Amino acid sequence: MRLPESWTERLPALAALEEPWEPVSRVAFYGWLAFYLLFLYQLSRHTGILLMLDLVLIPIHEGGHLLFRWFGEFLSVAGGTFLQLFVPAALATYFALRRQPQGTAFCSFIFFEQLLPISVYMADARAQELPLLSVGGGDDVIHDWNYLFGHLGVLAHDTQIAAATRFAGWLGMFFVVGWFTWKYLWPQNAK
Repeated sequence: MRLPESWTERLPALAALEEPWEPVSRVAFYGWLAFYLLFLYQLSRHTGILLMLDLVLIPIHEGGHLLFRWFGEFLSVAGGTFLQLFVPAALATYFALRRQPQGTAFCSFIFFEQLLPISVYMADARAQELPLLSVGGGDDVIHDWNYLFGHLGVLAHDTQIAAATRFAGWLGMFFVVGWFTWKYLWPQNAK
């Protein structure tokens, strides 16, 4: 892919997009493929040790609330989910700029996987039956999606929005596995 010179002059990091991707060894490819397939299987069953990876993103979600609290209540509430998605997206971008397909695929996969627990939280917006976590606890804990959907006027559509989010997550994870496989099988198309 050739980018206009003016873009690469202004943003030298974009010049990296013209470099070829690093090759993936056979052992690494089959190891990662087994990981992704097992992860997808465990997700479909809603149980498994790999799903504990979600626990890593909980403190990041809660940290987003703290980070964005300086910008008002709405952004503070939205900041949890924003940071939960931003961290794997930023890491995927970092690895993509370094042309490392394994890191790019893993972080992209986790980005899309995070849409699944987010969709569960969204679907609970009206019912508010899920136990809530917060930094410091207390009785003033806000259900993120009840608050956000309520302010956006779409609370009555919480389950439909959640279903679309869940679908996007599954579709994205399958796309990432397909992209990673394509990078391995046809490295000459690696640019």
